[in-house]
Amino acid sequence: MFKKLNIRKANLKAPLGVWGLFLFLSMNVFSASKSFVRMQNGQFMLDGKPYYYVGTNFWYGAILGSKGEGGNRERLLRELDFMKAHGIDNLRVLIGADGENGVPSKVEPTLQKKPGVYNDSIFDGLDFLLAEMSKRNMKAVLFFTNSWEWSGGYSQYLNWVGMGKNPVPSVDGWPAYMNYVKQYAGNKACKELLKKHIRKVMMRTNRYTGKKYTDDPAIFAWQIGNEPRAFSDENKPLFAAWLKEISAYIKLLDKNHLLTIGSEGSWGCENDLKLFEQIHADKNIDYLTMHIWPKNWSWLDVKNMPGTLQNSIDKTAEYMQQHIDVAHRLKKPIVMEEFGFPRDHHQYNATDGTSLRDQYYASVFAKVLESSKKGDVLAGCNFWAWGGEARPNGSHIFWQKGDDYMGDPAQEEQGLNSVFDTDATVALVKYYADRIHGKEALVDMNASPKTKALFQNMKAQLSKGIMIGHQDDAAYGHNWYGKAGA
Repeated sequence: MFKKLNIRKANLKAPLGVWGLFLFLSMNVFSASKSFVRMQNGQFMLDGKPYYYVGTNFWYGAILGSKGEGGNRERLLRELDFMKAHGIDNLRVLIGADGENGVPSKVEPTLQKKPGVYNDSIFDGLDFLLAEMSKRNMKAVLFFTNSWEWSGGYSQYLNWVGMGKNPVPSVDGWPAYMNYVKQYAGNKACKELLKKHIRKVMMRTNRYTGKKYTDDPAIFAWQIGNEPRAFSDENKPLFAAWLKEISAYIKLLDKNHLLTIGSEGSWGCENDLKLFEQIHADKNIDYLTMHIWPKNWSWLDVKNMPGTLQNSIDKTAEYMQQHIDVAHRLKKPIVMEEFGFPRDHHQYNATDGTSLRDQYYASVFAKVLESSKKGDVLAGCNFWAWGGEARPNGSHIFWQKGDDYMGDPAQEEQGLNSVFDTDATVALVKYYADRIHGKEALVDMNASPKTKALFQNMKAQLSKGIMIGHQDDAAYGHNWYGKAGA
């Protein structure tokens, strides 16, 4: 039976341009789930339904969640609420950095200060983050290590096992750094230290939920590392063997969660797409990833951003399709889990516009939306990165202790790729996330605040009855015209 007819008169003046606005309020709400995400026939599945998403990189989440240095739980809760409200429900998070604090360009405070010696405050922060994400039905991708210096990773492990002082790229240069970290792939001692770290993390019990990490559905997937690389052609066999060994070890510890490598794609495999396919064909690797950086890869000229935007979009589409084709051959999902784009004038503050970034982002989001409609293998994306309510310190460019944590790690200009909560990008994200989640949205995503408020009010009243309305119905009609807004 129909609910009782309930017509309410609202004293709302519709803004100009509202004609053509189509409101369809879907009853198919994205329901809360406490289940693990599975992989089936090239798709992620959650509660028996395909799982597609728009997410972000939130590497500093565990630091914000801590009670110690760098912690700010009030901000963390606001950020989680804001992201959830805007359709962002999959967060890629650094478990913790390695090594001593005070190293130029490294994230701090670190989690693993020395091999097997941990900063409990950061572990507690990760517990808190996962507990709060669970309350909001959000999923976390947690990565264990890093090819790059900003969280320790490869270079720190090499230092720990006696391979000499680890170079800092901003101080010693990139050639010295690359030459140093290419030793990782064949270093047995480093691999054993990482295994001990992985076991320590995975066997942990969350203090706030009482769940072992291996039993926690808030964790979407484990990730071996951020952009693991061989760093030389001769290292490729050693690199592939290490990934095979470490993935088998992780799956031995945990059969509940998905596992992925964290690869950039062919770019991170010494431009070898066959190597990318080989390492992801492993039975223990559940899905593929790709990262794209138009500026870093010289697809975008920062001196002519409007003129090279389309080249960036075209090159991105080509790169994505090459890797989607691999996913089809392997019958596994693939995620675009890192992509960033500067602000319109390559400035680092929230006052610079994001129109070019938004066009670039939309080209990626549209591909995920299309895939979700077709049930295809491109399963989601995590843009780089969430800045939220943080703002750069105007007195310096690079991160210093006491600055807000934002999407840009310590080695990058603060504000370079961060998406702030006031950016127009946020509305774009919500627009696509809603559609991917099966929620209809305003046809015009650039509708005025009054129109959006009207839509949200109608949506809030949906369960109370049926609403019927007209725009300026007392103002004009067939063969007559009155005062608009009357």
